[in-house]
Amino acid sequence: MSPRFVQLTPPGRGAVATVLVEGPGASRVVEAYFRTKSGCPLSDYAADRIVLGRFGPTPGEQVVVHRRSDESVELHCHGGRAAIAMIENSLAKEGCRPTAWRNWVDSRHDDPITAAAHAALTEARTERTAAILLNQYHGALRRAMDEIERSIRNAKPQEAEKQIRELLGRVNVGLHLTRPWQVVLCGRPNVGKSSLINALAGYQRAIVHPTPGTTRDVVLVHTAVDGWPVELSDTAGLHAGSDTFHRASIELTERKLAKADLIVLVFDRSTLWSKDDYALLQSWPGAVVVHNKSDLPGASGAPKPGIATSALLGHGIEELTAAIADGLVPDPPPPGTAVPFTEEQVEWLHRVL
Repeated sequence: MSPRFVQLTPPGRGAVATVLVEGPGASRVVEAYFRTKSGCPLSDYAADRIVLGRFGPTPGEQVVVHRRSDESVELHCHGGRAAIAMIENSLAKEGCRPTAWRNWVDSRHDDPITAAAHAALTEARTERTAAILLNQYHGALRRAMDEIERSIRNAKPQEAEKQIRELLGRVNVGLHLTRPWQVVLCGRPNVGKSSLINALAGYQRAIVHPTPGTTRDVVLVHTAVDGWPVELSDTAGLHAGSDTFHRASIELTERKLAKADLIVLVFDRSTLWSKDDYALLQSWPGAVVVHNKSDLPGASGAPKPGIATSALLGHGIEELTAAIADGLVPDPPPPGTAVPFTEEQVEWLHRVL
């Protein structure tokens, strides 16, 4: 079988790119295009030596080669697309087979759960989610699924059902280990949503202006809340608008709300409640309620308690952050817990159930 090559670093421009060549004759294929700085053949160097040289037609691309063995050679080059393309085209001319990174990962693991966890780890956005995926990589989910199968073989369906339902109870966390939770801030115009989202993110992302209706589109901010990846959406203010453009902004906001994992209703603590405010509460009874602008004199009449915040002074932001985290993950999985993290795993559990 001919050797294959795979790009181990993400696609696109970067500081350094790594291309792995592996299989019978890998070292020979690399040596056909690689000239060491010393002039000695690559095969003269002991395995695991780091060798500097150039690859390709003169003058060639400067690369660092790590020959692990005659069947496994790593090429580290500049991260630009042109350098990577030249190396891969040269390897293909020598009969090397291009391999997609995900296919390469799958081929290195006998267990599909381990392979899926390996791939998912590259997409983890926080240390907390990576730690959970690392537990699955080391066998937590495989052991749990094997235990379910043992219960079924031993004619213990009630025990198997309990085990399955425990895993299904962690699906919401598992499916968000590689994609962020959607948290949408909404409310009437000029209640301070943009200032609040900037305070939550810790930097100026949304445009802040005293004119009502400044935010006309959905502004997205990626951050982490208690270690969970979150996409915060700063939406257009909800009120009856007459112009077509404003109606389109509200429709976009409503579509975003329909897909949200958690909604934060923001009200202006310094103004009297309106019919629109009451309507918001009725429409989203499970939302986190925030009474913003607590640095201003408060108006009476708020029908529901909530978190008092001042985006301007930073008051209440920690309490709001904690409420968001608790709303998204009220029962975080303990360390070492089995957590399903792909749609295929969830489908398998439902099928077995």
